[in-house]
Amino acid sequence: MEDMNLLQQTRRHFFGQCGLSLGSMSLLSLLGEAAPRATPRTAGPGHHPARARSVIYVFMAGGPSQLELFDNKPGLQQRHGQVVPQSLVQNRRFAFIPRDSKLLGTRRRFRRHGQSGAEISELLPHLAGIADDIAIVRSARTEAINHGPAKLFINTGSSRPGRPSMGAWVTYGIGSESRDLPGFVVLQTGRRGIRGGASLYSNGFLPPAHQGVALRSTGDPILDLTSPAGINPRRQGQAIEAINALNLRRLAATGDPEIAARIAAYEMAFRMQTSGPELVDLRSESRATLALYGAEPDQPSFARNCLLARRLVERGVRFVQLYHTDWDHHGGPGGNDIENGIEARCRETDQACAALVRDLKARGLLDSTLVVWGGEFGRTPMGEDKTPVGRDHHRDAFTIWLAGGGIKPGITFGSTDEFGFSIADNPVDVHDLQATILHLLGLDHTRLTYRFQGRDFRLTDVAGTVVRGLLA
Repeated sequence: MEDMNLLQQTRRHFFGQCGLSLGSMSLLSLLGEAAPRATPRTAGPGHHPARARSVIYVFMAGGPSQLELFDNKPGLQQRHGQVVPQSLVQNRRFAFIPRDSKLLGTRRRFRRHGQSGAEISELLPHLAGIADDIAIVRSARTEAINHGPAKLFINTGSSRPGRPSMGAWVTYGIGSESRDLPGFVVLQTGRRGIRGGASLYSNGFLPPAHQGVALRSTGDPILDLTSPAGINPRRQGQAIEAINALNLRRLAATGDPEIAARIAAYEMAFRMQTSGPELVDLRSESRATLALYGAEPDQPSFARNCLLARRLVERGVRFVQLYHTDWDHHGGPGGNDIENGIEARCRETDQACAALVRDLKARGLLDSTLVVWGGEFGRTPMGEDKTPVGRDHHRDAFTIWLAGGGIKPGITFGSTDEFGFSIADNPVDVHDLQATILHLLGLDHTRLTYRFQGRDFRLTDVAGTVVRGLLA
């Protein structure tokens, strides 16, 4: 009893130091005042009016082949089987193929779709149905040629581990509108894990509360979310309050943001015991909605994750990232070629990606939700000498698409040369893409900084320009 009285006195002392009474503000509200930016729980204004309130980043891990999906190249078809012009590959590096590799055409047919006339492959029939709602960027490029560094670069702005991810920067900058769910959520599907793992959605050197939270596809969304047998909500609440009272005392003495993050984590875990199961229970969705996505309520799949992404942004989550793996189309045995492998990946994802955009639009959420689709790089116009055939990594030109959240719909931005090897106009570097995403959320990428080890760091390092041609 004496210990409990001490805890209560300590808690009152802390509130008193802040000029607050116990009845005037909840613990979470206190944290928003006492430790700004230590926790993403409180939404805040950006640097300028935002066009988007949330982001759903659909990450196709492995490097989808733009030449099979978005970038139709008749010239490449005509030169199929010829050695690549050496003027193109001079001083260029490739992950696996030699510089005298042969050009490889595609057997995929392309058609123009919608009023925009966007050229989209036969492998993406559902996406073709929303051609007028998306902006296709054919001129993306990156600096890394291998998966690990390239995934880090597009997610964190650096090819070395240890930097904060984009979702962490976003919640650090403008917080989250969700009180009962994390501000940055990660969902994963595919046969293999993502190269880079948690470093792709890490908080880096930002306060730990900005770490992306990976939700599991089966069972509890997060391990140990269910209370142990014999522990009722009242007893659990008392335990959390006692623990947080001690943490509050230490926070008042040190101002350490990790302590504030720990307090917020306890509170979030307590709230998620209700909000988590409700989030992943899709029985409240109509049959028509489930059919639109091609999702089964209790069956883990990419389609289910896309539907969960919509439910997350509905509940105020700021940044949702969906990873789907197995897009590494080198060819040979194993099913990752550009014949059977890419067909399988498109069957797994095409319907749900289009459904996500359609569903957001029907619910009035597309204008405030930015959807981004793409991988870490593209694939070479030259083939690998394997059966079935495949393509190598290509950093100099690849395709992404965006929708909603202030993006100009129904456009194709940028182009590549006759082989799809180099960018012909309107290049979009990775830092440009990051700057544009932050801009749409109301953040100036040059002002969103964090001092660490004596230097002001930012997501876009010392580069990046907002791509005005993509803005509505």
